[in-house]
Amino acid sequence: MNKLILTNITLACFLAVNPASASDLASATYSNLVGKSGEIQLPADFRQHWVHLGSWVVTDAKAPGHGFHDVYTQSETVKAFHDTGKFPDGAVLVKEIRKLGSGKLTTGEAHWATDNAVWFVMVKDNLGRFKGNPNWGEGWGWALFEAKNPKVNVSKGFTESCLGCHTPAQKTDWVFVEGYPTLISK
Repeated sequence: MNKLILTNITLACFLAVNPASASDLASATYSNLVGKSGEIQLPADFRQHWVHLGSWVVTDAKAPGHGFHDVYTQSETVKAFHDTGKFPDGAVLVKEIRKLGSGKLTTGEAHWATDNAVWFVMVKDNLGRFKGNPNWGEGWGWALFEAKNPKVNVSKGFTESCLGCHTPAQKTDWVFVEGYPTLISK
């Protein structure tokens, strides 16, 4: 009996983090990663359980996005994007920005990721669930977490903290899809 209960609990936890289909994605996202008033959480263990979409390196130390960017999402998001060319309701994108290390290696000048700096999280919202919440708009929830306290969203609202960088990607649903070969190739 205890083994059956443990198996059911394990399966329930797996399905909560890994929904069976894109149709379950919104339910899992909004019940596990978004609070009743639209508070977004940084997903746990995304590096181990989610799909790596691609990486960017911004080497200009004066640029607002200076660092090594890795972007992750759920596997259901990738499948839905391949099928429809759109991000499904409940899709979550996590952009992890790490500080840069660099040096001359035998292969030449190299740059690599070091310590965590910040995480940006976007949650797709096709239903306009949180009207009036400054972190929700343009079909997404927007959040910013700093390495010193990754449990607190320090975004000043998506219009102030996010759109300045994302405006050039407006035609691709505010996402720079050209940097994510996992979405582009099947």
